[in-house]
Amino acid sequence: MTPRTSSAAWVRGITDMMAAEGLPAAELCAEAGIDLAALQLPQTRVDVDKISRLWELAVARSGKVALGLCPQLTARYGNVDVVGYALASGPNLLVGFQHLTRHMAVISDCTTFALDHDARGYWISIAHIGATRPIPRQRVEYALLTLFTLCCWLTRRELRPLAVELTTPQPAATGEAPYHVAFGMLPRFGQAANRFLLAEADLRADIPTHNPSLWALHERLVETELDHLGQSLTSTRVRTEVARILHRGEPRREDVAARLHLTDRTLQRRLQAESVSYQQLLDDTRCELARQYLCDERRSLAEVADLLGFADQSNLFRACKRWFGLPPGQYRAQVLYPEAEGQGSTQAA
Repeated sequence: MTPRTSSAAWVRGITDMMAAEGLPAAELCAEAGIDLAALQLPQTRVDVDKISRLWELAVARSGKVALGLCPQLTARYGNVDVVGYALASGPNLLVGFQHLTRHMAVISDCTTFALDHDARGYWISIAHIGATRPIPRQRVEYALLTLFTLCCWLTRRELRPLAVELTTPQPAATGEAPYHVAFGMLPRFGQAANRFLLAEADLRADIPTHNPSLWALHERLVETELDHLGQSLTSTRVRTEVARILHRGEPRREDVAARLHLTDRTLQRRLQAESVSYQQLLDDTRCELARQYLCDERRSLAEVADLLGFADQSNLFRACKRWFGLPPGQYRAQVLYPEAEGQGSTQAA
């Protein structure tokens, strides 16, 4: 599978934010295996695990558990590049974010973006995929806060979320203050998704910088970049959509087709043209996500099975035996504690 990556602009913004926090960005990048100079080149992409490693090192060096939770810094350094220009020239947040479900891949194809309607408004959520190490909570919180501050900047309004939810437990070390400063409220921790809820009126409010001609131009630029990255392939779009909704249960092909605004027959035809089947894409996506989830000790095997859309743990067991040659618990132990596994093998011999 092709490694998941983020754009140079996005990662450069992260390093600039860290430098503004007084951290030695060059040293941290070198230790994380990121070429800081290459981030000046627009075609550079950075591996998902290297970005997580950068966050781990920065948090350890700074001692700030709440690193990245400063709205002033996310507003200044959250660099979404050409996607941001498209959003700024669009009519409103609702239309722009409907496009962002596809356009997010330009910023990062290891991040899924979802916009879900609620009786009170719309939930705006993100998730990370394609990693082989746990995603630091600071990385998730920074990305979510960047989206929220982007909403405020685009509309030129002081927005207030109706609710904020995070999958991680509340950190005892930071307390509530950084979250109140960042979001204007205390999130609900330990939830199923990383997301915030905005009123529909806020999402439908006019964007002051809307310009139809510029919007069309920037949309074309984003679509060109998606083509360049291979994100316009139907198979890639299917995998992204599957990853976005898999936690709700195994998605049927016709349901994914509908979410991509295609008929089931058209989806089948396009996948056949790319020499791939829907079941293969579903299995590949599950395998990719299983690698990520099993490397996170915070997730029980029952939770992993649910997140992968399996009916029960026995299906997860059989799938892991097929993918990795090992049951899920043993695969997790081998990845997280390779030295212990090696010692066990020696003793057994």
